[in-house]
Amino acid sequence: MALAGDFEVVRDPVWNNIQIDARSLHVVDSAPAQRLRYVRQLGHAYLVYPGATHSRFEHALGTYHLARRALGHLAEHGELGDLDGDEVATIPLAALLHDVGHYPFSHALEEAGLQSHETLAARHFAHPELRAALAEFGIPGLADQLVRLIRGLSPSPLQGLIAGSLDLDKIEYLTRDAWMCGVPYGTVDVDRLLHSIALVSTPDGNRRVGVHEKGVSALESLLFAKYQMYRNVYWHHAVRSATAMFKRLIRSAMAAGHLDADWIAESTDETLMDAVRGLPDTDLSDRLRRRQLYKRALDIRASELPSGGDDWMARDPDLLTIVEDRLATELGMRPGSVLLDFPAKPAMLAVDLPLRMRDGGTEQIGAEDRAELLGIHGIAEELHTQARRLRVFVGEPVRMNSAPILALAERTGTQMHADLEAGRPLAPTG
Repeated sequence: MALAGDFEVVRDPVWNNIQIDARSLHVVDSAPAQRLRYVRQLGHAYLVYPGATHSRFEHALGTYHLARRALGHLAEHGELGDLDGDEVATIPLAALLHDVGHYPFSHALEEAGLQSHETLAARHFAHPELRAALAEFGIPGLADQLVRLIRGLSPSPLQGLIAGSLDLDKIEYLTRDAWMCGVPYGTVDVDRLLHSIALVSTPDGNRRVGVHEKGVSALESLLFAKYQMYRNVYWHHAVRSATAMFKRLIRSAMAAGHLDADWIAESTDETLMDAVRGLPDTDLSDRLRRRQLYKRALDIRASELPSGGDDWMARDPDLLTIVEDRLATELGMRPGSVLLDFPAKPAMLAVDLPLRMRDGGTEQIGAEDRAELLGIHGIAEELHTQARRLRVFVGEPVRMNSAPILALAERTGTQMHADLEAGRPLAPTG
């Protein structure tokens, strides 16, 4: 960091210079914020994209930077005149701390059944160093306000900058992730987007973060970038193999009483993996460390799957584990050597934003009868389907028939429980 008067300047590969004022710097230096230096932004993606070793800390600084830029544009356009200064001051802090509750290894542990990182944020705000740093701002109830913003529960008109269809978190991580992975997929027209953000009056008499009509094409670039990054990076088959292995590793350690959720919530990537490597069964951790990933036995497009299921593979990790081990037994393999992966992000391209029209009127992006306002809105569900794959990963070579796996996806969670209780076979070899 370079000293510059009453603020520090951080050199950043994505945004160049990031200025941090003196009081915010004390927040940055607190233990909860510093922990994020040791939590990778993209989990095991570095096993596929070697440059993807950037941290939640860098992302937090970038989101703070974008928050200050966005507020500057809003102030310049006269959008903030009637808002309380303290209310405005909370936004960069919420941006800086929006990931303070994040687990190690990206979102894998939330997929494994642990609480959301937004829910965990409150416990980190109780840390004495962070409490002391926030007290310097002299804003009553600041920690509670920040938690509400992070969880998307604040009544502030500025809430959408922190959690919403156009929050600064999305703009930052798509831009940074693409840069660090060395891929061309995450191209976002950031300047146009920030200049297009407005506080738009809605029919209920409130104001919400929205965009000018002239910024719709930039918003489309954000949504297409998100789709491309999910398809090519976040849901890359090898990334998902490593993620599935890691989830099974941690769930097994927790089930055996070797790890608990409270400790994991305070840990970092390395402290968690160091703890796991000391456990009796270290096969999965050794394989992850040596990049000996499970291979695909099946890889099925979501568009090829039958209808009728209820996405239990993505939302019920306990049932998923039982089914995986039953499959392994039927295939003559040991438990844990067959892993199913069918990630879901149904709101990947969801848009719920007010749009300020050139004539001064307001439209709502997201209304079905106004889908033409945003070209991608009408094909969001199709793009989500195109990005998803149902994959079966195995720790040793095996022949597998796709038909029984397709049947698994067709069943509801209730039906799966009934089949398991009745002892019906799931997927014999083909």
